[in-house]
Amino acid sequence: MSFPANAKKVFQGEIFSVYQWPQEMYDGTVQTFEKLKRPDTAIVIATTSEGKFLVSKQSQPSRPEFWGLFGGRIEEGEAPIEGARRELLEESGYTSENIEEYFHIQPYHKMDWTSYVFIAKNCQKTTQPNLDAGEKIEVFEYTFEEFIKLCCGEEFREKELQYKVMKAIIEGKREEIKKLFIFNSKLK
Repeated sequence: MSFPANAKKVFQGEIFSVYQWPQEMYDGTVQTFEKLKRPDTAIVIATTSEGKFLVSKQSQPSRPEFWGLFGGRIEEGEAPIEGARRELLEESGYTSENIEEYFHIQPYHKMDWTSYVFIAKNCQKTTQPNLDAGEKIEVFEYTFEEFIKLCCGEEFREKELQYKVMKAIIEGKREEIKKLFIFNSKLK
């Protein structure tokens, strides 16, 4: 989503920028419109070759503890898939040679921000996590059924994924979702 040519940056924070512009209304009056801009994010659904889902339990300053996936801001000049690989490695210590985009969304119309969700299959532990100073992350392995239960819970942070998973289950597509997330075709 882009800004009008006459939009001006009026504030630059650590994460968010605020842009404003005069917008003519249908009655001919002019009002000030504004929109936020922030770096895009990458989120990773990670599974092992044994068919286990890697899930994080996270603590961050000034936030209640939550369950979620691995991810964060995409750095300037970095492609979304590169950001996904980097965030997975930094937060979990796992890597994957089989990673692909699942979907992306722009969650808010008043914010220039895209959230990319990736699926990383056959993840292998290659190193210890390298966490930011404001992160405490524990990595857990869950079965598909345990992941679905956790994903549909209130403490799960990725609400867009939660919606997609719950919708698939309601539509009777539980097995399709399982096959999508898990690489090893021998798993039942």
